[in-house]
Amino acid sequence: MGNKLTQTKSDAASRLGIEPIGKLLLRFSLPAITGMLVNALYNVVDRIFVGRGVSEAALGGLSLAMPLMTVFMAFSMLFGIGAANMISMRLGQGRKDEAANALNHCFWLLLVMGILIMAAGLLFLEPLLSILGAQEGSASLEYTRKYFRIILYGAVFSMLGFGFSHCTRAQGFPTITMISMFIGAGMNIILDPIFIFILGWGVEGAAWATIISQLASAIWILTFSFSKKAVIHLKIRLLKPSLKIVLDIMTFGSSQFLMQLVMSGVGWLNNYSVSLYGAEALGVANGGDVALSGMNISGSLLMLILMPIFGINQGAQPILGFNYGAKRFDRVLSAYLRAIAAATGICTLGFAAVQIFTVSMVQIFTPDGSPALLRFATWTIRVSMLLLPLAGFQIVSSNMFVVTGRPKTSIVLSLLRQCIALIPCILLFGHIWGLWGVVAAMPVADGFSFIVTAILVGFELKKLRAAARSSRHGQR
Repeated sequence: MGNKLTQTKSDAASRLGIEPIGKLLLRFSLPAITGMLVNALYNVVDRIFVGRGVSEAALGGLSLAMPLMTVFMAFSMLFGIGAANMISMRLGQGRKDEAANALNHCFWLLLVMGILIMAAGLLFLEPLLSILGAQEGSASLEYTRKYFRIILYGAVFSMLGFGFSHCTRAQGFPTITMISMFIGAGMNIILDPIFIFILGWGVEGAAWATIISQLASAIWILTFSFSKKAVIHLKIRLLKPSLKIVLDIMTFGSSQFLMQLVMSGVGWLNNYSVSLYGAEALGVANGGDVALSGMNISGSLLMLILMPIFGINQGAQPILGFNYGAKRFDRVLSAYLRAIAAATGICTLGFAAVQIFTVSMVQIFTPDGSPALLRFATWTIRVSMLLLPLAGFQIVSSNMFVVTGRPKTSIVLSLLRQCIALIPCILLFGHIWGLWGVVAAMPVADGFSFIVTAILVGFELKKLRAAARSSRHGQR
């Protein structure tokens, strides 16, 4: 029985270097795509129910909270994706003990950081709220206070569940991760209307629904990690502390970590800018809150479109990592190019949908929204996503440089659109054209980052093709 179980687990990892790339990518990406879409529903469902069951201002309040919540995800990715990259590469190299130790380190890093974030957030809640970007007298800010105070209680659950999902996928079990996300999002969808409409808890109900769902998701993924079904088991008492492993994990996860942190900063800058320019541009007294709500709706739709791309990226990661570690460079190239094609196809379909059905999509969130909100949200969605078809290439290519051992390049590419290009565009265009310039900054940054990424990828592909040719000649 023991030999059979060992063989099954070995097959789960080794198939990454044997099975056809197209079949592997489909098998790993579909659960990841489904899981990421379901995971996105944590936030999007909250926004839909809050927009329908509370008010427009409450929808803006959730927008103000997003930069802070993105910090949770940033640390989850730093340790979760970092450990997952180490695990897949060490398994490909046949170094199972090192992979297991990376998993143990990941658990403690996520647990301790989750506790620290919760404690710091509760202790400094009021100072944090004061710098979120809302203008004086904003009705949205009080909703943010009520919502985020409760969300902080679930920081540990959120980080453990989301962070460990990457480690499970890296071992060859993407379906386990998908089920974890289904459990969490399913509970959230059920609890939201109960807490918001039936019990009348408003935004606080949405927050409680979220953290209860995150707890359920974390319990599922950790239960599997402790079980004998996993390729490597979580044995927290057998941790062999190593500063080198911690630094390696942080290096491998630094690209996604920095991207999320910068997204948090850009989210704050967006909130501040639209709140500042909203009243004058929209011609209504509560223009700042209206602009926040409109950007929230646009960001929610963009999240739903990009989550499948992140799913493809995550599905491709163990395939790329294992085969690069095993020096099967032909398979690395094939997996990368197929991931690019799939990501671009999804982005193109998403672009067509938001351009054609814009008004209907806005009304999902706020069917009785004010005319100012409907006008602004519709315009924002159409303009900000003009170059959306290019986003898939950018996201997948950034992760590729991590796999090939060039994390610094990956960090630069991750920061390019979200920081190096976008922040100056927001500041400059906002100063010149106000609210409309802030919205137009996104497609400009998309175009610039695509050009730079394409140039760097061209050089990297030449190196990979040369390595693949050398590997083929060596096998003859």
